[in-house]
Amino acid sequence: MSALLDIAGLRAWYGASQVLHGVDLRVGAGEIVALAGRNGSGRSTLAKALMALVRTEGARMFAGRSLDGLRTFEIARLGLGYVAEQRDVFPDLSVEENLRLGLARYARHTRRARRVRFGVEDAWTLFPVLRERRAARAGVLSGGEQQMLALARALVGDPDLLIVDEPTEGLAAQMIARVGECLRTLRERGVAVLLIEQRLALAPELADRVVVMGHGRIVFDGTPSELAARDDVVREWLGIG
Repeated sequence: MSALLDIAGLRAWYGASQVLHGVDLRVGAGEIVALAGRNGSGRSTLAKALMALVRTEGARMFAGRSLDGLRTFEIARLGLGYVAEQRDVFPDLSVEENLRLGLARYARHTRRARRVRFGVEDAWTLFPVLRERRAARAGVLSGGEQQMLALARALVGDPDLLIVDEPTEGLAAQMIARVGECLRTLRERGVAVLLIEQRLALAPELADRVVVMGHGRIVFDGTPSELAARDDVVREWLGIG
């Protein structure tokens, strides 16, 4: 499998505090990789480092191109989507206006012309509650509805790789199932996913690989079944089991 995302020796800082200490990670085209670890392990920092939201050193390659020196919106236009843990919807805009912003985000990109894999109609179909509330301001939606909107807004931009940070946090079981259905649809359409989860609610069923972080480094990289057989990794780095 070709590497869509290739990270080598990645280090990252918040001010003078170093959080990532030489991360190596590859994500193949169309692959779902779950990134697990305790709070403070560096998972969210890795996502921000990929999107140029923190200071970094090391190699970040996406689709054969270095991300060094690029700004966040330029990275997004290359086809790297990001759904932050905070969801970051625009609260005073309607649901539909938020989705249209996802389309506009890529309106001027220079990637090759192709059939869009996920459009606004797909968002309405996958998340019917968003269609029902298309005229409502995003700020009045429930947490689960905002999560759906954040996912849908990222997807209508037609990314090749989507980074999703804690998509199931605080959601009811029905909402978690809906998020899982969304990720399955992405895999069917050839979109790669870097799924950041602490509790691994979706990873055992969906992920091709699970990568575990600890103290800003990768401490395990293997299949979900290989992780399940590693009680030492689960106990020491995930705090469960």
